[in-house]
Amino acid sequence: MIYILIILVVIVLWGVMIFNGLVSLHNRAKEAMSDIEVQLKRRYDLIPNLVNTVKGYTTHESSAFENVTKARSQAMVAGNMSDKGQAENMLTGALKSVFAIAEAYPDLKANTNFLALQSELSDTENKIQASRRFYNTNVRDLNIKIEMFPGNIVAGMGHFTKMDFFDLGDNDAAQNPVEVKF
Repeated sequence: MIYILIILVVIVLWGVMIFNGLVSLHNRAKEAMSDIEVQLKRRYDLIPNLVNTVKGYTTHESSAFENVTKARSQAMVAGNMSDKGQAENMLTGALKSVFAIAEAYPDLKANTNFLALQSELSDTENKIQASRRFYNTNVRDLNIKIEMFPGNIVAGMGHFTKMDFFDLGDNDAAQNPVEVKF
């Protein structure tokens, strides 16, 4: 009888350890998602200033600015990670067109406000990339634990579900970062 009791205690402790590990991984993934959101918000806040600075030097490039504004709006309201990745791709492509426009205006390239915004955006892009890697690493670890035996049993009982990766897809805008150097 005592052996059965010891075996049951070991099984319960083992289940608690797996459950606690899943909770820890889930919370780390949520924290990493929050880090991405902070960096994306910073990016969204910089974009209007950048567009307004470039607009001051150009008069006939309105379609590019409309595309950036539309892409920014879509990215800000994207729900899940898949939608957010697609919206970020559109925004990256639109920003590339603004920087291409800026190359044609030497006075703009020398503007201190533009240079400061350019530097901030470059820094933000690097932080987004680092946050995305951190998030995807945590999601990978959580998903592996949810899929593998015996974690899958505990995950099912605890209603843990796999999380989506923050994937930017295979298009050109996703593969090449926004170029902010002149």
